[in-house]
Amino acid sequence: MTYTVDFHTVSTVGLESSPAAEALAGLRANEARYFKNKYDHEFTVEPAADAEDTIEWVHRILQEERGIVISSPPLQATAFQVENIRMAYVFYESGLSVNVMYSLDEGGKRAVGFKLADGMEVPDELATRFKFARQKSKLAGTIRGSYFTIKKEY
Repeated sequence: MTYTVDFHTVSTVGLESSPAAEALAGLRANEARYFKNKYDHEFTVEPAADAEDTIEWVHRILQEERGIVISSPPLQATAFQVENIRMAYVFYESGLSVNVMYSLDEGGKRAVGFKLADGMEVPDELATRFKFARQKSKLAGTIRGSYFTIKKEY
């Protein structure tokens, strides 16, 4: 079932099995607010079982670009296009959020971003590869994030 994320009233719908459910819900709401304010886009997510193509695309990019395999099970995902940018998000049980920003324009920005829910440890598969910067959010507390640039075509 598709869920439209409400950033005015943060809800853990679909994230209940995560030990970081509250913080992950805040992180998800923070993303929803960004896309609503910048692109007037309603941020909707669906259960991982219904978003297999999106999750496979994100996992393929992680594997082929950096040899990364996320050990935590995905809970929810979404894929959409704003302007000429294809976006995909996967929210994991551990409290990790992975997003892919893939410009459809030749030479446009293409990157994978990682965000950690407030209080979660850096996953082993990312700990030695990335440094995480801190950002404050009213919805999500302290978000730690990192990214890398995508080199290949997907």
